[in-house]
Amino acid sequence: MKKITLSAFFVMALAVSAFSQQVISSSGISNPNLGNFENEVKFNFLNLIVLGAFEVGYERFLSESHSLDIQLHINDRFGYNAEGNGKTFKTNSIQSGMNFYFGNNPNGRFHVYPFVKFRFGDYEESAPGGISTTDMAAFILGAGAGYKWEVSQHFAFGPYLSVARNFSDAVSSKFTGVELNGGFSLGYRF
Repeated sequence: MKKITLSAFFVMALAVSAFSQQVISSSGISNPNLGNFENEVKFNFLNLIVLGAFEVGYERFLSESHSLDIQLHINDRFGYNAEGNGKTFKTNSIQSGMNFYFGNNPNGRFHVYPFVKFRFGDYEESAPGGISTTDMAAFILGAGAGYKWEVSQHFAFGPYLSVARNFSDAVSSKFTGVELNGGFSLGYRF
């Protein structure tokens, strides 16, 4: 319970500090065809289609080159492990990170992002004599990279890929200590 409380406090502290900042642009390049926004709401439609995992996020641009990113993952899976044949993920997670943007293309840029994530819930699978349950509660540190196209005044989209290390013995013994994740996000800027 302490881990959940501390993780929630950390995420909220980062969110409060983000709202106290003011931003000029998210692209770093002045382009009259694109908007001048400070916020982006986004979701990962690739993982929704492939895994049935709903990942929604909020990005607050703190300057032209970095932003705070907070995400909620519902039906979060460990990597790309499939359900079925008696295997069920009953997990959710919260994630917070910083995006650092590079390049000078007025319509899109590369970004890298370190993040911290807390997953909670259970993994169930059929076992002789009943159902085996694994506690998936884990503190996770990771980093990723991606590209984001700014295609209109309000929309941005792009692919990303991340690798992370979880610090749970139960999860590491059931799956592995290192997790690969990726997706394709679609965001609305305002």
